This record gives sequence, structure tokens and C-alpha cells, in this order.
Amino acid sequence: MTHDTPQDSAQLTALVGELIAESLVGPEHLLPLLQQVQSRVGWVPPSAIRDIAHAFNLSRAEVHGVVTFYHDLRDAPVGTHVVQLCMAEACQAVGCRALAVHAQQSLRVEMGQSTADGRVHLEAAYCFGNCALGPSLRIGDRVYGGVSADRFDELVAGLA
Repeated sequence: MTHDTPQDSAQLTALVGELIAESLVGPEHLLPLLQQVQSRVGWVPPSAIRDIAHAFNLSRAEVHGVVTFYHDLRDAPVGTHVVQLCMAEACQAVGCRALAVHAQQSLRVEMGQSTADGRVHLEAAYCFGNCALGPSLRIGDRVYGGVSADRFDELVAGLA
């Protein structure tokens, strides 16, 4: 996943302004706009929260609350590729805890952290609806089932 991350605050402000101008304003349009910002930037920066709050006639706290409520929205930059390991009960029954230990050791990070090179961000998630094929993980929008330690290493090695 690549983002066309603005290089400075003026570019970010312009990009967010364009997205706001293209968006309908109303409570039902807040989440889709936040998703668009994240899709383009990789996260939802404080300046975007400020501009969106102003456009939607909301407080910054209200918009920030939406960003922090949804686990797929981010209020801080993360690695280029987000790898989510399912830690729900069905995946626990088939070894996701051991896979999580392997993933953390392999990437040299803890859950919720990005690798030193910024390439991979590892985090726990809960249920991708792939319970019969656990342990499961998601990279970007793709879910993988029956993931072993070796398969994890293959998948992560294939990330550009």
C-alpha cells in the first residue's frame, strides 16, 4: 500500500481541503472522509482533524473520538504495510499466540509497533470472519488463513 503523503503542512492542508470540498457534509459522511484522508496520507493527522471538524461544525474532540474509536483509523503514522494478527478465541484455539510470538521475534517489534525501517506495522486484531481457517492474519485488505510461522515469514518477505 502506498500513500501520496504530502511533504509539508501546506500540501497536507491542500489535500485535506480538496477531500473536504469533494465530500458531502453531514454526520453520515464523516467516517468516509476520514477513511479517504487515511487512504491518501496513511493516517489522520491533527491538522486534518482540525480542518474536518471545522468543515463539519464539530469539535476537534468529536472528530478525534471517531478516529480513535475505529481501530482501522490511525492518529499516528504506522509502517507502510499493516500486518494484523487475529487474536480472537477461534484463532487462539489453533495457535495464534505462538504465531504472535514468532511475528514479534521475526520483526523485532512488539504488537502495535512498526519495524525500524518503517516497512511493517504489527498489531493484534479480533476476528476477520475466517474462523475455520485460523490462525488468520490480514495484510492491507487481504486475509490469509492457516498461517504458520514459515508462511508468515514468506508473506512479510514479499512486502515491498
